[in-house]
Amino acid sequence: MIVREWIDLLRIMHGAYNALVALAFLYQGWLGLKIRKAGRSRGAKDFGIIKRHRGNGPVLALLGILGYVAGATLITIDKEHFFEYRVHHLVGLSIVILLATTFLVSRKIKGPASPWRTPHCLLGLTILGAYLVQLFLGLNILL
Repeated sequence: MIVREWIDLLRIMHGAYNALVALAFLYQGWLGLKIRKAGRSRGAKDFGIIKRHRGNGPVLALLGILGYVAGATLITIDKEHFFEYRVHHLVGLSIVILLATTFLVSRKIKGPASPWRTPHCLLGLTILGAYLVQLFLGLNILL
């Protein structure tokens, strides 16, 4: 069995890691909104921002999924019960599903008038909201 001090440290690391991923998603959303605003105003496209948004998206989705897997593994080792913190687990699972859906929707976006842009934006905003709820739940578990 893993020593209690290690479990406590891993719990804090899990929370810090996912807080950083949530901040990275906030930045990703900001980039996306800048792209959306420029597209709607028919302004000049900043291809640097577009490249960053497209490059960061799949990486951040993977990092978010890994954060969920790490938390699920940690709680299974610690409590020997996968659903010890049901709401936190379900919100985390929801984030994973939203991340996968957003990734799949983003692959369907073709051209500036694509009908998939609005669902992609709404999914991204939902992910940000879910991360806020998840961070609050996680802090209540830690404290």
